[in-house]
Amino acid sequence: MTKTDFKKTLDCYRAKHGEFRIVEVPDLQYLMVDGRGDPNTSPAYADALKALYPVAYKLKFASKRELGRDYVVPPLEGLWWAEDMDSFTTSRDKSQWHWTLMIMVPDWIDHELFAAAVQQVGAKDRPNSLSDVRMEKLLEGRCVQTLHIGPFDDETAVLARMHHEFIAEHGLRMTGRHHEIYLSDPRKVTPEKLRTILRQPVTDRLD
Repeated sequence: MTKTDFKKTLDCYRAKHGEFRIVEVPDLQYLMVDGRGDPNTSPAYADALKALYPVAYKLKFASKRELGRDYVVPPLEGLWWAEDMDSFTTSRDKSQWHWTLMIMVPDWIDHELFAAAVQQVGAKDRPNSLSDVRMEKLLEGRCVQTLHIGPFDDETAVLARMHHEFIAEHGLRMTGRHHEIYLSDPRKVTPEKLRTILRQPVTDRLD
């Protein structure tokens, strides 16, 4: 049985360090949990992770067993926003951050399979945020993205260049939410080696 690795088959999971690139992101389906607060200290953030991963792996195994289609569980992703977006590039006041944690699931996974996976996860040691997990499509379309290597707090300068230089210079404006794709596991990789795709949906600027 062939195992699909979406990091290799989808162009939107490719990015180069030091290079901004405009990409067309297809409509993708995700497991999602919403929350707010500093990801380093918020219990809600930890609870979201504890709910997302078990469902993601139940779906993977169900897909392989029932549909004959195996795949690598994609990396964790996050949408981030705030009332004042300067809290990402200037103040870094993480207590003001809103987030949606996500794990992509293939389009052949339907809501019946999702509901069954949630029920299985909840049958034993039910995660606190399991009832908050939903499955829906994200429509981003045209985006600018790059690969950041290093600690998350060092993203500030990269985002400033993306938001205020590259996007403006290409006649674009930001739309939608800041998107991060975590290619590295921070439990296994030192901060200076973390690899994160930074993505910003854009549209034509209205002059």
